[in-house]
Amino acid sequence: MKAIIIDDEPKARNLLEILIKENTTKIDAIFQAEDLLSGVKMIKEQQPQIVFLDIEMPEHSGLEILDFVSKEELNFEIIFTTAYSEYAIKAFQLSAIDYLLKPLRAETVKEAVEKAIQQIGKSEISTKLEELKKSLKSANFNKIGLPFADGFKFVNFDDIILFEADGMYTKVSTTKETELLVCKPLRHFVEVLEMQSNFYKPHRSYLINLKYIKEYIKKDGGYIVMDNDKSVSISNDKKEEFLTIVQNIG
Repeated sequence: MKAIIIDDEPKARNLLEILIKENTTKIDAIFQAEDLLSGVKMIKEQQPQIVFLDIEMPEHSGLEILDFVSKEELNFEIIFTTAYSEYAIKAFQLSAIDYLLKPLRAETVKEAVEKAIQQIGKSEISTKLEELKKSLKSANFNKIGLPFADGFKFVNFDDIILFEADGMYTKVSTTKETELLVCKPLRHFVEVLEMQSNFYKPHRSYLINLKYIKEYIKKDGGYIVMDNDKSVSISNDKKEEFLTIVQNIG
């Protein structure tokens, strides 16, 4: 398996190459490029499976790779390396694109490589890159990438009714589809959507969109009914908070 590291800083490239070699045996050839254009040339020559791509580089940002590589040629996984702010990291999470925060750590490099290998050939990287570019241009994020068995689906926040935990997976109910089984645990969506005020976690197994609450039923200990008629439990320690939120919405 081949990998290419594209970064304008020689020390950063060398460190990442060392971390890759020390933490995975599945990559047996690593190449380096100092800028995007030479990296693109190397990609076309070497046909790598994974590309580690720095975002902040002179002349061309790593995000511009779609300007030089066609969708047909984009048959490799991209792992961005970045020292970006928390705001930008949120954009990566929403776009379902993997990233490594500088300074790099062995554990995160190993995890990123393992995830990338699992996604090779089925991650729709060009679609994810387009979504990432849109997200980074605006603080008003409005979509999230949902990974499922055959790829990724990008869904507007406003179209999501609720998330329901299902072991290490999550069932997502939307206004467009009855249910989608997503390859991420519920805690992932709780973290990614924590700044979206419409989403609320009334119970360890649910994350709901408050705009789709149909009614609150007091009997049987109290529970929520959503617009799709799904019943959602409320933890005892959340009832008072939830009722306060609902009353304020009204």
